[in-house]
Amino acid sequence: FHFFMQEIHEGLDFSGYDDADYHDNYNFGIFSVKFSTDGRELVAASSDDSIYVYDLAANKLNVRIPAHRSDVNTVCFADEAGHVLYSGSDDHLCKVWDRRCLGTTGKESGVLPGHLEGVTFIDSRGDGKHFISNGKDQTIRLWDIRKMSSNIRGITMPRHVEWDYRWMEYPSHLRNRKHPNDQSLATYRGHRVLRTLIRCYFSPSYSTGQKYIYTGSADAHIYVYDLVTGALVAKLKFHDQIVRDCSWHPFSPMLGSSSWDGVIANWELSQTKGLHCP
Repeated sequence: FHFFMQEIHEGLDFSGYDDADYHDNYNFGIFSVKFSTDGRELVAASSDDSIYVYDLAANKLNVRIPAHRSDVNTVCFADEAGHVLYSGSDDHLCKVWDRRCLGTTGKESGVLPGHLEGVTFIDSRGDGKHFISNGKDQTIRLWDIRKMSSNIRGITMPRHVEWDYRWMEYPSHLRNRKHPNDQSLATYRGHRVLRTLIRCYFSPSYSTGQKYIYTGSADAHIYVYDLVTGALVAKLKFHDQIVRDCSWHPFSPMLGSSSWDGVIANWELSQTKGLHCP
């Protein structure tokens, strides 16, 4: 087979405004995007505290959702149906959105408190019920949306303005804090979420049955945790700088990682010995 590559750069206008003057003055950053399962839509998380859903087939913005009280760092579809969205923000909250109800309520379906700092990334398990989130409080949390709250009042935590994750270490005296209204099912600790919006994921269904969750880390390692027990089952070391993202092959025992050291690494995971700490 011969593959022909052609560079096609087509801008997608997420502003939703036809007025050129207003469009030029309305600027915001997009922190993450996800395709829907059918590939017809994109969902985007933005710096103007909003979620955007873009219809690729119609080449237009479907909806802008004023979603949080600070930057929305991450958003994803809950499952293949595409009706439900999960979002995470620097306001410390994870939220659940049902697009079928937005026209009548204009509000989130529920809120999941538990993180003590901003949420950097969310990955859905794909079952429409569970997802994980990485947080600047140095934790991954597992959620069940059936435990979400419908009342946002009284569940927010004060922000520690003296700490900035972009250039400061996480203060040791904050590590043992607990959210009084924590709704998460489990908490995973050990990795470091600093400097950048580090990602976390469920391991693949086909090869692992989603038995693990894994994440990059600011200490240049990849951490793999047992989903049920929370135990650290692997700590992979090769990179010299922050591992921002990593991806487990959906079918083969392989994992790829990208780092601030400029290297993309390919890991071969043993099928006979399983995952283990070195």
